[in-house]
Amino acid sequence: MTSTQNDKKFFPYYFVIKIVLSLVLFFTAVKVEDIVNKKWAWQIITGLWAFLIPSIIVSIIRFIIIAFYNARHAKKTVRGNFVLGINRLTAVLNVVFFTIAVMIGAGINPLTFLTSMTIVAMAIAVTFRDYITNMLSGLFIMFSDQLSIGDKIKVGGNKGMVEDITLSNIVLKNEEEDIVLVPNNIFFTQPLVNLSALRSKLLTLKFELPLSEAAHIEALEKKLQSVFNTHPDVEPGNELQLRVQELGKDFVRFTIELIARSSSDKLHRKIEAEILKQILLFKDHSDTEV
Repeated sequence: MTSTQNDKKFFPYYFVIKIVLSLVLFFTAVKVEDIVNKKWAWQIITGLWAFLIPSIIVSIIRFIIIAFYNARHAKKTVRGNFVLGINRLTAVLNVVFFTIAVMIGAGINPLTFLTSMTIVAMAIAVTFRDYITNMLSGLFIMFSDQLSIGDKIKVGGNKGMVEDITLSNIVLKNEEEDIVLVPNNIFFTQPLVNLSALRSKLLTLKFELPLSEAAHIEALEKKLQSVFNTHPDVEPGNELQLRVQELGKDFVRFTIELIARSSSDKLHRKIEAEILKQILLFKDHSDTEV
């Protein structure tokens, strides 16, 4: 929903500029009588119109679609990146309009040019095949609900949170806070696990231990894993994930993640209580040994 919220707050400066520029060109063409006779000037104006008019129409359609989408989904959480996909598609169309406008401004007929450059266009398509397929894959991801910005995913050897989806890459931030760029094609060629698809069942618990006890954290992890391997309220085969969240002067803060059988708050509180009980028993045992 981040892209949608940003869209609501964004003032359409570029749209206003395009409207103003179109009006200026119109009045110039009307008021300056001999401008039609100046071939180069008329080509430039025609080229600008070839970009501005389609771009303005697309912007209006984009605004209507996003407004309708926001109104329809205002009262519920939405997965997917529909707004992001619309924005990226608009950007691609603007690039196409701009290219055509440059041709017209230079006195080149776009249709004739494309017809005469068919072989070259095919060679370019082959050369940039990976980028084109990446772009199409990116648009497909944006318009699907299988992956959203903010999701935690595992694909190939990479695992992290989706920071952005571009026309070429899925941008991940891994646990080491590194940015990893994953080509969009991997979404279709390799198994991808969306860990956030079970977000409602995901249970996260934070706790801290003194440095002296944190040194034996592997023993605690093994103990907790053995307890929950056969726990009736935990998903079978669930690998308990214990991570260091913060290292203080005399303590270490940990985070535990596991997937429960349901999203029930009562069930989650029950599991949390059992985890905390095991941690307290571990601490008491450690203190006794000392």
